[in-house]
Amino acid sequence: MPTQENDNGGPAFPGTTSQPNERGVYYPFHHQGMDLRDWFAGQALAGWLASYEPDGAVKVTSTAEFAYEMADAMLEAREKGGAK
Repeated sequence: MPTQENDNGGPAFPGTTSQPNERGVYYPFHHQGMDLRDWFAGQALAGWLASYEPDGAVKVTSTAEFAYEMADAMLEAREKGGAK
């Protein structure tokens, strides 16, 4: 499975903004945004927590680890061309 060290899926939200230099002249600033693995993990976490019973105890560490396991599985499926 992909890991953050060897395959994070690339940038999820790259972009360009303008920032002023010391003389007030604006110049483009390119940023990568978050990586796709983090985006997938956040989406998996939000979906899982939205369906969670409110009276149950959430194990924070294992829930976060689960979200990244899902993200890694999504990256792996993406590499294989996704669902067919």
